Amino acid sequence: MTHLYIIRHGQAINDVQKTTGDPGLSPFGVKQAEHLRNRLAVSGEISADVLISSTMLRAKQTAEIIAPALDLPITFDDEVQEQRPGDALNMTEKEFIAKFAPVAFEEKPFFRVAPGAESWVEFTFRAGTTLSRIIREHDGKTIVIVCHGGIVDASFLLFFGLSSLQFPHVLFYTHNTSITHWYKETNGWAERLNLPMSWMLERYNDTMHLRDLTSPVTIPWKDIAALPVTGAETSIVPIEAE
Repeated sequence: MTHLYIIRHGQAINDVQKTTGDPGLSPFGVKQAEHLRNRLAVSGEISADVLISSTMLRAKQTAEIIAPALDLPITFDDEVQEQRPGDALNMTEKEFIAKFAPVAFEEKPFFRVAPGAESWVEFTFRAGTTLSRIIREHDGKTIVIVCHGGIVDASFLLFFGLSSLQFPHVLFYTHNTSITHWYKETNGWAERLNLPMSWMLERYNDTMHLRDLTSPVTIPWKDIAALPVTGAETSIVPIEAE
């Protein structure tokens, strides 16, 4: 069985400042990543074989924070970066709009918003082929990738077999430090029925570890067993005071 966990980075300074740069995590983003690390360390719910991170600073910092919980070295991969903005890098939203007028992306999926930037088609092609490569290289393993919301979006296009030649009409909002979990069974029900091998979405936008971020109570991860991948009933997670 192959498991793919895609984790979005913590809140970044550019998210707060509304810029296209990559100055790293905000203090709140560091705290989010620390809560995820604590969850993974105590719950043991992800028994990973490989930990991969985007080379963008916000993802690198997130991966470095959670790596001790997985007890793995980090493999950095440029190809799981977010959509590349080219000459629009480090611009504010106002500067971007003033210099590069808004574009009807639905009509122009090949359009590059700035010189050197990736179009939607170029980005999703890169992301999809990179995910396919990583899965092939680590077939039968449990893979964790710390990256970006755009890579999560691309995973849905890849596994649902959707075209990247058209800008999607439905968008996802992938939360900071959320977990998206895909898996593929070997000799599972699809194979037994002679159906094409299918990826299953176990969960999306799992941010349970953030629920006690600003609360006087804490989630007792030590009392929560790792959930089986299939056939398990979802139970209510108790929250107790410290």
